[in-house]
Amino acid sequence: METAKKTQEERGAGFRRYKTKNLVIELLPIIVLALLFAIYMTVITIRGYKMELQLTRLFNQAIVLVTVATGATFIYALGSFDISLGASVLFACTMGVLTYNATSSVALLLLVIVACGVGCSLLSASLATFFKIPPFVTTVAMMSVLSAIATTLININNTSGGTASITLPLNLLDPISSVWIKALIAGAFILLCVFVFNFTKVGRRIKFLGGNPTCAKLSGIPASVYTIIAFGIAGLGVGIGALLTLAYTPSVSSGTAGSIGMNIFVAIVFGGMPISGGAKSKIYASLIGGFSYMLLNQILLWLIGTSMNGVAQIISAALFLLIVFLTSLNYRTRLLPR
Repeated sequence: METAKKTQEERGAGFRRYKTKNLVIELLPIIVLALLFAIYMTVITIRGYKMELQLTRLFNQAIVLVTVATGATFIYALGSFDISLGASVLFACTMGVLTYNATSSVALLLLVIVACGVGCSLLSASLATFFKIPPFVTTVAMMSVLSAIATTLININNTSGGTASITLPLNLLDPISSVWIKALIAGAFILLCVFVFNFTKVGRRIKFLGGNPTCAKLSGIPASVYTIIAFGIAGLGVGIGALLTLAYTPSVSSGTAGSIGMNIFVAIVFGGMPISGGAKSKIYASLIGGFSYMLLNQILLWLIGTSMNGVAQIISAALFLLIVFLTSLNYRTRLLPR
C-alpha cells in the first residue's frame, strides 16, 4: 500500500517536472526577447545614444521582416519553406516604383506592389502543384529569376549616377511613413493571419498537412489547394512588406531586401517554431523571433563593430543552433515528426 502510494507520488512529481520543463521551453523565446531588449536598452543608455531615434530605426528594420515572416509562417507550417521571399519583395518594389514613375498614380503603385507579391507566390505554388515537385524547389528557381528580372529593370531605368537604383519622389509615401501608421498596417495583417491560422479550418488543415501529409491526404484534404492558399497569404505579406520597405526608403537597388529570405527562416526558429511545421507551428513565432533577431544583430554591431562582422555571424549562428536545440526539447521523440 505504502509502495503504491509512493510510486503514485513519484509519478505526480515527475509529471509536474515535465509540465514545468515544457512551460519554460515554451516561454524561452519570450524570455530571450526580453533579455535582448534589456541589453539593447542598457547599451543605448551607457553610450548615450538617442533612445527615440534608435527605437524608431529598430522598428523600421524589424517591421518588414516580421510582416513577411508572418505570412511565410503558413508555408513553414506545411513543412516547406520559400527562399524566394526576399527576391519577391525586391521585384514588387521594382515594379511598384516603375509603375508610379510611368503613371504618377499612387493607387496603381499600391495595387501593383500587392499584385506582384501575391502573384510571385502563387506562381511558385502553381508550378510546384503542376509539376508535382516540392514547393521549395520552385522557390529556388523563382529567387534567381525574380532577382535577375528586377536587377535588369533597375539597370535599364537607373536614375542615379552611382549604384544602379530607381527612386520614388521623397515625400510621396509620407502619409504611411510614421511608426504608428506602419504598426497599424502590419498589425492588421498580423491579426488577420492569427485569426486564419488559429481559428479557421484553413489554418488547422495547413498544420495537419505539415504534421502528417499522408494522413491528411487520406482524410480528403487536397494538399495542392492548401499549398496555394498558404503561398497566397505569404504573397500578401510580401506585398505589404514591399510597401513598408518603400515607405522607409523610397529607393530600390539590386540589394534591396536581399537578406530577407534567410532572415525569415532564422526569425521563425528564434520565435520557437519547429522547422518541420505541423501542429507545433506558432503564428506568433515570427513576431517574437523577428524582433529578437534584429535586436541581436544591432547589439552585436554595437559591441563588436562592422570590422568584426565575421565574429558577429559566428555568434548569431551559435545562438541559432542553441535556440533550435532548446525549443525542440518539448517535441523531440524517438520517431520522426512526420
